[in-house]
Amino acid sequence: MRKVATAVRVLRALPRAHRALPRTGAPLPRPRAALPRTGRRTGRVLAGAGTAALLALLPACSGSSGRPGPPGEVMSTPPATGWDRHPSSVAAVGDSITRGFDACSVLADCPAVSWSTGTEKDVHSLAWRLLGGKDVEDHAWNLAKSGARVEALPEQMKAAAKHRPALVTVLIGANDACRSTVDAMTPVAEYRADIEKALDTLHERAPDARVYFSSIPDLKRLWELGRTSDLGKEVWKLGICPSMLSDPDALDKAATERRDKVEQRVNEYNKAVQEICAKDKLCRDDGGAANATRFTAGQLSRWDWFHPSRAGQATLARIAYERITASG
Repeated sequence: MRKVATAVRVLRALPRAHRALPRTGAPLPRPRAALPRTGRRTGRVLAGAGTAALLALLPACSGSSGRPGPPGEVMSTPPATGWDRHPSSVAAVGDSITRGFDACSVLADCPAVSWSTGTEKDVHSLAWRLLGGKDVEDHAWNLAKSGARVEALPEQMKAAAKHRPALVTVLIGANDACRSTVDAMTPVAEYRADIEKALDTLHERAPDARVYFSSIPDLKRLWELGRTSDLGKEVWKLGICPSMLSDPDALDKAATERRDKVEQRVNEYNKAVQEICAKDKLCRDDGGAANATRFTAGQLSRWDWFHPSRAGQATLARIAYERITASG
């Protein structure tokens, strides 16, 4: 308050133009000889200087706390603090599901049908819905990588942040559970740590970006469907999710326990994301909706019976859009 009072006295003294500006916190100097009369232009300059002095003496705001920042600090606009139901751009990170793998042709990515950023009208991707079907290619970026595990997510977030997206979608974890053996699956603690690191990376580099997490689909459901297809089982032998899909016709205790462990690990990954997201006002997850979806044969790739088909991608897009645009 002493600084503000001093500044007010400075402004009152300026029209008389016979006192020097006081130093902050110092007593007013003794009167000197009168200065020459000033014209309008000079008076405006002195008034501007007085206004600057007043602003310099007033406390600087830091974020929304109202506490003063360090002397001379230039304050930036506070970051976003709430959910945006209608983001204007989308960046996608994750794995082969988001890349549209095996949705258009065998053993190949097809990002045009991605549930998140796809441009094909029949999929009606999340970006397509949010942008009204306009300028999707200019306002949506697919940075997912087929085969990626959660350890790659922080680097993908760095790449996404360069585009300054309004929203980043994440679907990651299937490859962490789909390992050569159940013992090789990514531990839940490591999965959680990498998710937290990825979010910190994004918030640091693109503080206004919101994040949407799709849950990992039910891998056991995919086994239940695909084991009815001779072609699907042959493709699985190429190494698609061996922890769940190897020996697909085996129903003995060991095979059942192996699949149950994979299912449990996926559920633990999804739970970890929900817990992390619940503490972040810029984050939403799908509440387990994708995992709870009972995919049909028509929603799975006809080549590998594991990845979503175009229809499956459209289902993920619908779930995401409903959750992202929901109020509350």
